[in-house]
Amino acid sequence: MPTGSGYRRQLYRDDAVVLRVQKLGESDRIITLLTRRHGRLRAVARGVRRTNSRFGARLEPFGHIDLQLAGSPEGVGSALHSVSQVEAVMLYGGKFLDDYPRYTAASAIAETAERLTPIEREPSLRLFQLTLGALKALAAREHAGSLVLDAYLLRGMAVAGWAPALTECAVCGTRGQHAAFSVPAGGAVCPDCRPPGAAHPRAATLGLMTALTVGDWTVADSADPPVRRECSGLVAAHLQWHMERALRSLPLVDRRESP
Repeated sequence: MPTGSGYRRQLYRDDAVVLRVQKLGESDRIITLLTRRHGRLRAVARGVRRTNSRFGARLEPFGHIDLQLAGSPEGVGSALHSVSQVEAVMLYGGKFLDDYPRYTAASAIAETAERLTPIEREPSLRLFQLTLGALKALAAREHAGSLVLDAYLLRGMAVAGWAPALTECAVCGTRGQHAAFSVPAGGAVCPDCRPPGAAHPRAATLGLMTALTVGDWTVADSADPPVRRECSGLVAAHLQWHMERALRSLPLVDRRESP
């Protein structure tokens, strides 16, 4: 609400996934959050780096939290909100501390979520649910971490409108499983539309990409390691082509995890 010296900071609640934390001063942190109802936003958490902080441990990356924020949900005034209360729903970060492959996969998921929400306070419920579901799947260890990551990247691109064509030609729309894949063209391409430099992945690789997109884990879990590696390469190339720059965390992902 406007006042003579600016605006009165509102208090409101939301649940969120913690994507990133940054040091601020001697005892504070800036927390980057993907919230259910208000999209991505940043908030200052005062004193959380002190040993006696009431909720410092609840504001670590990959956690699902319920929190109260002080600021304007509509974006009036300062871009930085303030965290006033935090309750843990599920702190997934602790489940990855002794599992480097899953930790690096979670890091790539968090960075991708941040990059897919370039505008602060623009709600994206589908991406929030997708991000939370991917972290939950990593923590549950029901599937290989690399498969969970690639499924997240493919579905995240679908939310952004960048989904690769897999069951039809990306150029002419001819249906079928085509033998070539071109990132600049938008996915699988037929012989008539295949541009120079197109890749020729295994048929099983495109089948794995389709399975990860639709959630067919029976097919995905049975994929051989060479197929998984080829799938990961195509997914990463397609994502970074559309983002127009590389993800810092993606080259660090440890894909040596056994099926």
